[in-house]
Amino acid sequence: MRRELPPGAGLAMMSWLTLVLWLDRVGGGDGPWQQRGLGALTWVVLAVALSRVSPTVRVQTLVVVAFATTVEYVFSPTLGVYTYRFHNVPAYVPPGHGLVYLSAFALGHAVLLDRHRRTAVGVVLLAGGAWASYGVLVAQRTDALGAFWFACLAAFLLRGPSQAVYLGAFVAVSWLELVGTHLGTWVWSTHDPTGWIPIGNPPSGAAGGYGWFDLAGLLVAPPLLRLARVLRPGRRLSGTPAAAPPALPVPEAPPQPVDVR
Repeated sequence: MRRELPPGAGLAMMSWLTLVLWLDRVGGGDGPWQQRGLGALTWVVLAVALSRVSPTVRVQTLVVVAFATTVEYVFSPTLGVYTYRFHNVPAYVPPGHGLVYLSAFALGHAVLLDRHRRTAVGVVLLAGGAWASYGVLVAQRTDALGAFWFACLAAFLLRGPSQAVYLGAFVAVSWLELVGTHLGTWVWSTHDPTGWIPIGNPPSGAAGGYGWFDLAGLLVAPPLLRLARVLRPGRRLSGTPAAAPPALPVPEAPPQPVDVR
């Protein structure tokens, strides 16, 4: 993965998403039509990024896109946990989740983080814990949901299967949540639908959600890859033809008798 998407690619994808959020805000007069154009361009960016990764990571990313999009439609227009400006799910959001996931992969697998992984985990736990504590104990708008999600993030960091991804997700998701809420692209409700759980704007531990997205990708991608092998046995998943089987040896003809007359 490090050879396929270097950290610079992760920063480039985050920059693109930041630009998309800004363009959506400054061009708000065009409404959903501009969002659809930004969505089409974001799908192109995601397709280019997916062409640079292995088939396994590609399928994991598409699973994350499907899972995250389902969550978006349930939690935003249906339950109203957070609301986009036009009370929809903008067209750039589904591919955007794929870019966030790939950004987390690229940033988390940076050589510097690999060399100092334990230190990086400690820094994220300290920074995230301070943010979550502020939201619960100090902030005027109490953020219990953020504290819960930070607990999820801490559990994934300490016991999860993709520690590097969670490190990268903390950077990518926290940045985009701060940018999106600052620009007013979306706003979080003060409480969950039950009215019992207060929510910050944004929640401090939002990156913890990507631990669940990653888990979905890790669980669902392998059976999809196996199914693809069954359905297309003559081709590799990378799109290159499988090597032809070795030719069977041709038996030699038996020796013919020699006429000595």
